[in-house]
Amino acid sequence: MRQTWHDLLFANWPVKADHLRPLLPPGVELDLRDGEAWLSVIPFHMTGIGLRGFPDLPGFSAFSEVNVRTYVIRDGKPGVYFLSLDATHAAAMWVARAWYHLPYLRAAISVALGEKEVRYACRRLEGPRPAELRAAYAPVAEARPAAPGTLDHWLTERYCLYALSRRRRLYRAEILHQPWRLHPAEAEFEQNTMALSHSIPLPATRPLLYFSRRMETLVWAPERIS
Repeated sequence: MRQTWHDLLFANWPVKADHLRPLLPPGVELDLRDGEAWLSVIPFHMTGIGLRGFPDLPGFSAFSEVNVRTYVIRDGKPGVYFLSLDATHAAAMWVARAWYHLPYLRAAISVALGEKEVRYACRRLEGPRPAELRAAYAPVAEARPAAPGTLDHWLTERYCLYALSRRRRLYRAEILHQPWRLHPAEAEFEQNTMALSHSIPLPATRPLLYFSRRMETLVWAPERIS
């Protein structure tokens, strides 16, 4: 599949590994950075969604979503594991659940693009636990590549996702895009219960914040690995 991601905020917090381990599928391990586990909340919106080589499908190729993810590793290959993905497009969510085994949940989302900042509001409409995100965010400096060995590189330069099917089978999907060019960012969170909906309390410390204006990606079909 091809996708173009727009106006992403990477909001990253160190969290206790013991809060995350019970949420992971068998076959993957938490990927720790200096002994710490990390969790990220990522609001953005997408366009150009479709099969590579085919035109966009009207009404299907664009929607907004909020990801809650953590960082895992399997067979020495680091990737991401999504605890939840809140989105607005029911048909696209059905495809992602069925094909990629991703835990999408229906949400009401609004995105207002100002001259400098993005105002983002998400309210979950299904699932056992409510969640809400209301935030305003913006870049505050020029974009720069994430240097190898740094924390921002470790958090963002991930080129696969892991997912667990309803039959308890583990899958991996490869992701291809150019290296990230990240803006340092600032954000104000009026409400953020995305992590708490997974019983994960966020620390009171300020999150690490990065912004990216646009990224074109390719996502391969998932491969069963266990």
